[in-house]
Amino acid sequence: MEMRARLRQVPLDLSAAWAIARKDMIIYYLRPNIIVSGILFPLFMFLAFAIGTIGGSAPPTGGTSEIAQLGALIPGLLAITVLFSASSIEPVSIPIERRMKTFDRLISAPISLQALVLGESISGTLYSVGIALIPLVIGVLFFGNQILSPVVLLLALFLSSLCFSSMGTLVASYPTENVGEVMSILNLIRFPLIFLSGVFIPLSSLPGWGQAVAFFSPLTYTSDLIRFGYNGASHISPILDILVLAAFIIGFQAFGNYLYRKFNE
Repeated sequence: MEMRARLRQVPLDLSAAWAIARKDMIIYYLRPNIIVSGILFPLFMFLAFAIGTIGGSAPPTGGTSEIAQLGALIPGLLAITVLFSASSIEPVSIPIERRMKTFDRLISAPISLQALVLGESISGTLYSVGIALIPLVIGVLFFGNQILSPVVLLLALFLSSLCFSSMGTLVASYPTENVGEVMSILNLIRFPLIFLSGVFIPLSSLPGWGQAVAFFSPLTYTSDLIRFGYNGASHISPILDILVLAAFIIGFQAFGNYLYRKFNE
Protein backbone atom coordinates (compact mmCIF):
# COMPACT_ATOMS: atom_id res chain seq x y z
CA MET A 1 0.00 0.00 0.00
CA GLU A 2 2.79 2.42 0.88
CA MET A 3 4.54 1.71 -2.43
CA ARG A 4 1.31 2.36 -4.35
CA ALA A 5 0.83 5.65 -2.50
CA ARG A 6 4.34 6.73 -3.43
CA LEU A 7 3.79 5.81 -7.07
CA ARG A 8 0.56 7.82 -7.15
CA GLN A 9 2.46 10.79 -5.69
CA VAL A 10 5.09 10.77 -8.45
CA PRO A 11 3.01 12.45 -11.20
CA LEU A 12 1.71 14.99 -8.67
CA ASP A 13 5.25 15.82 -7.59
CA LEU A 14 6.44 16.12 -11.20
CA SER A 15 3.54 18.43 -11.98
CA ALA A 16 4.32 20.53 -8.90
CA ALA A 17 8.04 20.63 -9.78
CA TRP A 18 7.23 21.90 -13.27
CA ALA A 19 4.86 24.55 -11.85
CA ILE A 20 7.65 25.79 -9.53
CA ALA A 21 10.15 25.83 -12.39
CA ARG A 22 7.76 27.72 -14.66
CA LYS A 23 7.13 30.28 -11.91
CA ASP A 24 10.88 30.93 -11.64
CA MET A 25 11.21 31.14 -15.42
CA ILE A 26 8.55 33.87 -15.62
CA ILE A 27 9.70 35.92 -12.62
CA TYR A 28 13.48 35.61 -12.36
CA TYR A 29 15.11 34.88 -15.72
CA LEU A 30 15.52 38.54 -16.70
CA ARG A 31 16.49 39.96 -13.30
CA PRO A 32 19.68 42.09 -13.57
CA ASN A 33 21.65 40.20 -10.91
CA ILE A 34 20.97 36.89 -12.66
CA ILE A 35 21.99 38.30 -16.04
CA VAL A 36 25.24 39.63 -14.58
CA SER A 37 26.08 36.45 -12.69
CA GLY A 38 24.88 33.94 -15.27
CA ILE A 39 25.81 35.61 -18.57
CA LEU A 40 28.08 38.63 -18.33
CA PHE A 41 30.54 37.29 -15.77
CA PRO A 42 31.44 34.12 -17.73
CA LEU A 43 31.73 36.23 -20.88
CA PHE A 44 34.13 38.74 -19.28
CA MET A 45 36.20 35.91 -17.78
CA PHE A 46 36.42 34.27 -21.20
CA LEU A 47 37.48 37.53 -22.86
CA ALA A 48 40.14 38.17 -20.22
CA PHE A 49 41.56 34.68 -20.63
CA ALA A 50 41.34 34.90 -24.43
CA ILE A 51 43.23 38.22 -24.50
CA GLY A 52 45.89 36.82 -22.19
CA THR A 53 46.24 33.65 -24.24
CA ILE A 54 46.49 35.35 -27.63
CA GLY A 55 48.57 38.23 -26.31
CA GLY A 56 51.07 35.86 -24.78
CA SER A 57 51.44 33.70 -27.87
CA ALA A 58 53.70 34.20 -30.86
CA PRO A 59 52.47 36.73 -33.43
CA PRO A 60 50.15 34.91 -35.82
CA THR A 61 50.87 34.80 -39.54
CA GLY A 62 47.26 35.64 -40.30
CA GLY A 63 43.84 36.17 -38.76
CA THR A 64 43.00 32.49 -39.08
CA SER A 65 45.42 31.61 -36.29
CA GLU A 66 43.72 33.95 -33.81
CA ILE A 67 40.28 32.65 -34.79
CA ALA A 68 41.49 29.07 -34.25
CA GLN A 69 42.88 29.98 -30.82
CA LEU A 70 39.60 31.59 -29.79
CA GLY A 71 37.65 28.63 -31.12
CA ALA A 72 39.74 26.29 -29.00
CA LEU A 73 38.62 28.20 -25.88
CA ILE A 74 34.89 27.75 -26.60
CA PRO A 75 34.62 24.41 -24.70
CA GLY A 76 36.04 26.15 -21.61
CA LEU A 77 33.59 29.01 -22.07
CA LEU A 78 30.73 26.51 -22.26
CA ALA A 79 31.85 24.86 -19.01
CA ILE A 80 32.01 28.08 -16.96
CA THR A 81 28.79 29.38 -18.58
CA VAL A 82 26.98 26.26 -17.41
CA LEU A 83 28.52 26.58 -13.95
CA PHE A 84 27.49 30.20 -13.43
CA SER A 85 24.16 30.28 -15.27
CA ALA A 86 22.80 27.05 -13.76
CA SER A 87 23.67 28.02 -10.19
CA SER A 88 22.43 31.63 -10.37
CA ILE A 89 18.63 31.25 -10.31
CA GLU A 90 17.97 29.56 -6.96
CA PRO A 91 20.33 31.69 -4.80
CA VAL A 92 18.35 34.72 -6.01
CA SER A 93 14.79 33.38 -6.13
CA ILE A 94 14.69 31.49 -2.83
CA PRO A 95 15.96 34.29 -0.50
CA ILE A 96 13.61 36.76 -2.22
CA GLU A 97 10.67 34.41 -1.72
CA ARG A 98 11.66 33.92 1.91
CA ARG A 99 11.51 37.69 2.35
CA MET A 100 8.13 37.86 0.60
CA LYS A 101 6.88 34.85 2.65
CA THR A 102 5.88 33.00 -0.54
CA PHE A 103 8.48 30.33 0.16
CA ASP A 104 6.62 29.41 3.35
CA ARG A 105 3.56 28.67 1.22
CA LEU A 106 5.59 26.32 -0.97
CA ILE A 107 6.96 24.53 2.08
CA SER A 108 3.47 24.09 3.54
CA ALA A 109 1.86 23.11 0.23
CA PRO A 110 0.64 19.49 -0.19
CA ILE A 111 3.69 18.49 -2.22
CA SER A 112 6.80 16.65 -1.22
CA LEU A 113 10.03 18.43 -0.38
CA GLN A 114 11.67 16.50 -3.21
CA ALA A 115 9.28 18.17 -5.68
CA LEU A 116 10.20 21.60 -4.32
CA VAL A 117 13.95 21.01 -4.58
CA LEU A 118 13.62 19.39 -8.02
CA GLY A 119 11.41 22.22 -9.31
CA GLU A 120 13.88 24.88 -8.23
CA SER A 121 16.67 22.89 -9.88
CA ILE A 122 14.75 22.46 -13.15
CA SER A 123 14.41 26.23 -13.54
CA GLY A 124 18.20 26.65 -13.32
CA THR A 125 18.75 23.72 -15.67
CA LEU A 126 16.57 25.08 -18.47
CA TYR A 127 18.04 28.56 -18.08
CA SER A 128 21.57 27.21 -18.29
CA VAL A 129 20.99 25.02 -21.33
CA GLY A 130 19.41 27.94 -23.16
CA ILE A 131 22.30 30.28 -22.33
CA ALA A 132 24.96 27.64 -23.18
CA LEU A 133 23.54 27.19 -26.67
CA ILE A 134 24.56 30.78 -27.51
CA PRO A 135 28.38 30.31 -27.30
CA LEU A 136 27.97 26.85 -28.83
CA VAL A 137 26.29 28.28 -31.95
CA ILE A 138 28.70 31.23 -32.09
CA GLY A 139 31.64 28.82 -31.96
CA VAL A 140 30.29 26.82 -34.88
CA LEU A 141 29.28 29.79 -37.05
CA PHE A 142 32.13 32.23 -36.41
CA PHE A 143 35.08 30.21 -35.10
CA GLY A 144 34.72 27.09 -37.20
CA ASN A 145 34.26 24.71 -34.25
CA GLN A 146 33.49 21.17 -35.32
CA ILE A 147 31.38 18.97 -33.05
CA LEU A 148 32.31 15.32 -33.31
CA SER A 149 29.56 13.97 -31.01
CA PRO A 150 26.54 16.32 -30.81
CA VAL A 151 24.56 13.87 -28.66
CA VAL A 152 27.36 13.62 -26.11
CA LEU A 153 27.76 17.41 -26.07
CA LEU A 154 24.05 18.01 -25.48
CA LEU A 155 24.03 15.32 -22.78
CA ALA A 156 27.01 17.03 -21.15
CA LEU A 157 25.20 20.38 -21.15
CA PHE A 158 22.01 18.90 -19.68
CA LEU A 159 23.67 16.80 -16.97
CA SER A 160 26.04 19.60 -16.00
CA SER A 161 23.24 22.16 -15.89
CA LEU A 162 21.14 19.93 -13.64
CA CYS A 163 24.20 19.24 -11.48
CA PHE A 164 25.08 22.90 -10.91
CA SER A 165 21.47 24.03 -10.54
CA SER A 166 21.10 21.34 -7.86
CA MET A 167 24.24 22.76 -6.25
CA GLY A 168 22.72 26.25 -6.35
CA THR A 169 19.49 24.95 -4.79
CA LEU A 170 21.53 23.26 -2.08
CA VAL A 171 23.44 26.44 -1.22
CA ALA A 172 20.18 28.43 -1.23
CA SER A 173 18.96 26.24 1.64
CA TYR A 174 20.96 28.54 3.94
CA PRO A 175 18.17 30.19 5.97
CA THR A 176 18.50 33.85 5.03
CA GLU A 177 16.41 36.46 3.21
CA ASN A 178 19.54 38.22 1.90
CA VAL A 179 20.53 37.32 -1.66
CA GLY A 180 24.06 38.65 -1.08
CA GLU A 181 24.74 36.18 1.74
CA VAL A 182 23.80 33.19 -0.40
CA MET A 183 25.76 34.47 -3.41
CA SER A 184 28.83 35.02 -1.23
CA ILE A 185 28.72 31.40 -0.06
CA LEU A 186 28.15 30.21 -3.62
CA ASN A 187 31.08 32.22 -4.99
CA LEU A 188 33.35 30.66 -2.37
CA ILE A 189 32.56 27.40 -4.13
CA ARG A 190 32.38 28.48 -7.77
CA PHE A 191 35.62 30.44 -8.10
CA PRO A 192 37.94 27.68 -6.81
CA LEU A 193 36.18 25.20 -9.10
CA ILE A 194 37.20 27.22 -12.17
CA PHE A 195 40.90 27.07 -11.37
CA LEU A 196 40.94 23.49 -10.07
CA SER A 197 38.98 21.77 -12.82
CA GLY A 198 41.07 22.00 -15.98
CA VAL A 199 38.58 24.32 -17.67
CA PHE A 200 41.08 26.41 -19.63
CA ILE A 201 44.20 24.40 -18.79
CA PRO A 202 44.04 20.68 -19.76
CA LEU A 203 44.16 18.26 -16.84
CA SER A 204 47.27 16.66 -18.31
CA SER A 205 49.07 20.00 -17.94
CA LEU A 206 48.24 20.35 -14.24
CA PRO A 207 50.73 19.22 -11.58
CA GLY A 208 50.06 15.95 -9.78
CA TRP A 209 48.41 17.60 -6.75
CA GLY A 210 46.25 19.69 -9.08
CA GLN A 211 45.00 16.63 -10.92
CA ALA A 212 44.22 14.89 -7.62
CA VAL A 213 42.15 17.86 -6.38
CA ALA A 214 40.44 18.25 -9.76
CA PHE A 215 38.84 14.82 -9.49
CA PHE A 216 36.72 16.08 -6.56
CA SER A 217 35.21 18.85 -8.69
CA PRO A 218 32.05 18.29 -10.77
CA LEU A 219 33.30 20.98 -13.17
CA THR A 220 36.22 18.68 -14.08
CA TYR A 221 33.83 16.07 -15.46
CA THR A 222 31.75 18.75 -17.17
CA SER A 223 34.78 20.18 -18.97
CA ASP A 224 36.09 16.73 -19.89
CA LEU A 225 32.75 15.55 -21.32
CA ILE A 226 32.27 18.78 -23.28
CA ARG A 227 35.73 18.41 -24.83
CA PHE A 228 34.92 14.83 -25.76
CA GLY A 229 31.75 16.05 -27.46
CA TYR A 230 33.80 18.51 -29.51
CA ASN A 231 36.85 16.50 -30.57
CA GLY A 232 36.54 12.99 -29.12
CA ALA A 233 39.52 13.53 -26.79
CA SER A 234 39.11 13.22 -23.02
CA HIS A 235 41.35 12.82 -20.00
CA ILE A 236 38.72 10.70 -18.25
CA SER A 237 36.39 8.05 -19.69
CA PRO A 238 33.17 9.70 -20.97
CA ILE A 239 31.16 6.95 -19.26
CA LEU A 240 32.85 7.83 -15.96
CA ASP A 241 32.16 11.53 -16.59
CA ILE A 242 28.45 10.77 -16.99
CA LEU A 243 28.30 8.49 -13.94
CA VAL A 244 30.12 10.96 -11.69
CA LEU A 245 27.92 13.87 -12.81
CA ALA A 246 24.85 11.70 -12.11
CA ALA A 247 26.26 10.90 -8.65
CA PHE A 248 26.79 14.60 -7.92
CA ILE A 249 23.20 15.34 -8.99
CA ILE A 250 21.81 12.67 -6.67
CA GLY A 251 24.07 13.83 -3.84
CA PHE A 252 23.15 17.52 -4.22
CA GLN A 253 19.44 16.70 -4.43
CA ALA A 254 19.52 14.39 -1.40
CA PHE A 255 21.59 16.76 0.74
CA GLY A 256 19.40 19.67 -0.36
CA ASN A 257 16.28 17.78 0.76
CA TYR A 258 17.89 17.13 4.12
CA LEU A 259 18.89 20.76 4.69
CA TYR A 260 15.53 22.22 3.64
CA ARG A 261 13.81 19.82 5.99
CA LYS A 262 16.22 20.66 8.81
CA PHE A 263 16.00 24.44 8.38
CA ASN A 264 12.21 24.48 8.03
CA GLU A 265 11.17 22.16 10.86
